[in-house]
Amino acid sequence: MKRQLFTPEHDAFRETVRTFLAKEVAPHYESWEKDGIVPREAWLAAGRQGLLGMAVPEEYGGGGIPDFRYSAVLAEEFTRAGAPGLALGLHNDIIGPYLTGLATEEQKRRWLPGFCTGEIITAIAMTEPGAGSDLQAIRTTAEDRGDHWLLNGSKTFISNGILADLVIVVARTTPEGGAHGLSLLVVERGMAGFERGRNLDKIGQKSQDTAELFFHDVRVPKDNLLGELNGAFIHLMTNLAQERMAIAVAAIAGAEHLLEITKEYVLGREAFGRPLAKLQHIRFEIAEMATECAVTRAFLDRCITEHAQGTLDAVHASMAKWWSTELQKRTADRCLQLHGGYGYMAEYPVARAFTDGRIQTIYGGTTEIMKEIIGRSLLDNPSRKA
Repeated sequence: MKRQLFTPEHDAFRETVRTFLAKEVAPHYESWEKDGIVPREAWLAAGRQGLLGMAVPEEYGGGGIPDFRYSAVLAEEFTRAGAPGLALGLHNDIIGPYLTGLATEEQKRRWLPGFCTGEIITAIAMTEPGAGSDLQAIRTTAEDRGDHWLLNGSKTFISNGILADLVIVVARTTPEGGAHGLSLLVVERGMAGFERGRNLDKIGQKSQDTAELFFHDVRVPKDNLLGELNGAFIHLMTNLAQERMAIAVAAIAGAEHLLEITKEYVLGREAFGRPLAKLQHIRFEIAEMATECAVTRAFLDRCITEHAQGTLDAVHASMAKWWSTELQKRTADRCLQLHGGYGYMAEYPVARAFTDGRIQTIYGGTTEIMKEIIGRSLLDNPSRKA
């Protein structure tokens, strides 16, 4: 089915992204995987190409185009290239809205130009060793000391944790406030007491630096409060829909890419004197995966359209995230199986896709959390229709 989502401008942007991937990413990606990190020059190259801050107003150095379809193009092409390590989606789609939507004028002028050039790499630090999806369990504290906040605590599994120059930290500013006693504080590289732990050794996405962060009596200026005091819960909930959409878009693109490379493999690989593609079981597997991808793509494109129009709600974003990431996981498993022993070899794209994509059902809210959001919405509001 022909997609109706994109305009010629989006198609031109897609070609720009593909050129960038071919020139700046593909030749170096293996070394990035071995090093466990992407060099800062790659971020600067992305900035020069206009791939950072597309939604940031032009007055701060951005593209001035708040159209999520450009982010969708970026996510699709990076996924198909098998290059999730350069986490532009995290920077643009997850961190970006906090800075453009919550920052003061002074903060925007301080941070957004570098955000768009790649000179300032960003991260968000919410997860703790004892607190993931449960915000009420966050123990990192920020004590009001008059002209600054005194920040203490630790975070883990922080994407861009090693490279980040600017980290949005979720901290408890009102001890008795529960989830509504949290605020967002911006910690910058070089602040005394801000330390990074090891670059965590993951099973996939090796080149995407993921770290532990530690805060020991970090003096965070009052001017680095992002948004409302004790308003982190609302701010986080407001921006989670886009985060989940970004993950969902990458997931369906990943499933579709896996299907394509597996089709090529079974057409060329022989067993018992004939191509695997001639075996009925193989044809049925391909037919099932193709149908699942097509149906999911139709739903995702509708969600992308609604999100670009500002009408997508959190429930449908959760549906998109749950369904597409679980589809990606199933498709990766089935495609690896169809590759046989070769699928278990790290040099084959299907093997890397299998490990790189496994995190998709976990971060941004686990599948179980997505189901809870959907079920609670439908059952706590019986009049609501799915």
